Amino acid sequence: MPDTDLQRRCQTIFPGHRQPRPAELFAAMAAWCEEHDVDHDVYGNGALIQDFERKVAVLLGFEAAVFCISGTMAQVTALRLGADDRGSRLVALHPTSHILNHERSNYQLLDHFQALSVGDRHRPWVEADLAAVPDRLGAVGLEIPMREIGGQLTDWDELEAIKRHCRTRGIHLHMDGARLWEAAAGYGRNAAQIAAGFDSVYVSLYKGIGGLGGAMLLGSRPFVDRCAEWFRRQGGNVIHRSPYIVAAAMGFDARLAAMPAYFERTRFLYQALGAYPELRANPFAPQANMLHIHLPVDRERALAVRDALAREHGIWMFNRAVHGALPASSVIEIYVGDNLLSMSDDSVREALRLFAAALAANAKMTDSSTT
Repeated sequence: MPDTDLQRRCQTIFPGHRQPRPAELFAAMAAWCEEHDVDHDVYGNGALIQDFERKVAVLLGFEAAVFCISGTMAQVTALRLGADDRGSRLVALHPTSHILNHERSNYQLLDHFQALSVGDRHRPWVEADLAAVPDRLGAVGLEIPMREIGGQLTDWDELEAIKRHCRTRGIHLHMDGARLWEAAAGYGRNAAQIAAGFDSVYVSLYKGIGGLGGAMLLGSRPFVDRCAEWFRRQGGNVIHRSPYIVAAAMGFDARLAAMPAYFERTRFLYQALGAYPELRANPFAPQANMLHIHLPVDRERALAVRDALAREHGIWMFNRAVHGALPASSVIEIYVGDNLLSMSDDSVREALRLFAAALAANAKMTDSSTT
């Protein structure tokens, strides 16, 4: 059975937000468009999209913002132009960055820039990581928070030191802010305070926000205009962006307002996980409304446990699992959103109890099969 079919049968879903089916989502979008008298933009020109771009720019303290069809296109473009402006095509990226791990070497094959993997893949950057690079960097790409290590945040003082480092050396500092809104509660600062000192920022319109897709790229007006021209050169000049903007804009304010509540719910989840030391959370304490949980079974058994809980108890614990660094281990990700927020404390505890018991039984089967 496809995962979506099995998940749809569950009454208790841990990760993320409730996902409406297309008919429900499109009906809500149509009603919102009717209420707000929305017209299509034409190649990005229109009141809806331009007002939303200005809104996001103001929220983050930037002069301008422009829609891009994907974060993948937005980020390599920003880093390419930022590095070119500094006279060096060398871009420093964390080993877990999305560009290095999930974009099929686009920066290299499309000749955007030269990437340098900097720092320890198991912890966020510190300023000393960049200071240790002997080469002249054109740009630095920093993800906030860092998804592949459980949503960890660079320490605030270190973040400020990294900003100073790039500013004094004339390095373009770009933020992968796919989950920037989620970082605000962890830092105890608003998004504009976090973004201050960056030359460009990308934010997603679908991850925490829940839109159909798309991204915003922010920076100075001249820089953003140049990026928009490069989007066109790369095939990103979509004639109507209105579906993406409507899907993001109609729930944007409510999702941002809920971020502190998601973070508090993450604190509760950590407390509940404390009863099961075999379920090891990364980071050790919540830094954003997401986390990784390291499991004592391999990936295949983790998926089997997930599917069994879904069939037998109507509980959907996670979406995907990846292999752990150690044998007979795996890692799952939990994004704390509307689903966990609306779940009772007792339901959360019961789901964790069933999950831990099933994992323990499968771990014993693994142990017996290897002895």
